Amino acid sequence: MRRPNPLPATLRSAPFRAADGLSAGVSPRRLRARDLEAPFHGVRLPPPSEGEIAAHARLDEAARFRARVGRRCAAYALVMAPTHAFAGATAAVLHGIPLPRGLEEQCESTVHVVAVDGGRAPRGRGVRGTSTRAAPRVVVRDGLRMLSPEDTWCSLATSLDLDDLIAAGDRLLGLPAPLTSTARIDAAIARHGSRAGAGRLRTARAHLRANVFSRPETIARLRLVRAGLPEPLPNAVIELRSGRRTRGDLVFREFRVLVEYDGEQHLLDSRQWAIDVARLNDLAQDGWCVIRVTRSTSEEELVARTRRALIERGWRDRARPADSNRRVARAIPAIRVRRRGTQKRDE
Repeated sequence: MRRPNPLPATLRSAPFRAADGLSAGVSPRRLRARDLEAPFHGVRLPPPSEGEIAAHARLDEAARFRARVGRRCAAYALVMAPTHAFAGATAAVLHGIPLPRGLEEQCESTVHVVAVDGGRAPRGRGVRGTSTRAAPRVVVRDGLRMLSPEDTWCSLATSLDLDDLIAAGDRLLGLPAPLTSTARIDAAIARHGSRAGAGRLRTARAHLRANVFSRPETIARLRLVRAGLPEPLPNAVIELRSGRRTRGDLVFREFRVLVEYDGEQHLLDSRQWAIDVARLNDLAQDGWCVIRVTRSTSEEELVARTRRALIERGWRDRARPADSNRRVARAIPAIRVRRRGTQKRDE
């Protein structure tokens, strides 16, 4: 097969409009060549350069995924109206807000865009458009116009069930650095008003916690609370007798019980594994009971082990478990989620 003629240097490393290609001397036939992706009408996306491929190879899985979505968004931005912004799942990925895997995968082929002036919803191949008159806050990140983190979260209210929405909201206030503030979250909810998903937003808001590091921590916390156990502190600082300070995923400080989520990076990174082993040994020496869970740990095992450890450490369950389960489950329905690898560092 004949190799396509090289593009002009200015068009090789980034998406470009077909009209700009023609102006630069690229023939219509060359614009239809198979090496150029046409993700949206009037836009061409050249293959990534060797430098881009090498740079992406150094990123973790989550960062590579965001880079792919960002590249597609950069292509659509060339033809996006000035009153439009990325929203929903697309904006969530760009902000690093965790989503269920199925919704994330949609972002590989579809961009979610909102008309923030209440005008006609965007349309086109590969575009899922909506329109709003809620006057959401718009920010620019890496040259892309998108809803703010808190308005992005509100825009997910009709796409996510309650546990998903809480996990996404925890990231707004979470680690390694918060994406926004509680005041801005409350202002975004007020802007959302009585629109679809308003009740779910208000319920989720009551369950948001600061200092959450990962999605599995949120889901584990909700499962423990749903089972009638006391609520643990997310990533609370623990002072060790050795003088070191560390953090625990879910800390029951009064009872010196700690629930730790072991992600895949603990198996793949030998340095991190050594740090974790030393840290857990120090915790055990200080009298902490550490319950380690993984993605394959069932909800029943998580709750049973934690309940037993708390009771052994002096906790008394004064409420009837069945009543407690029913009461909390009405507000926090159970779901199953997948986690991307992250790692925690000692302070």
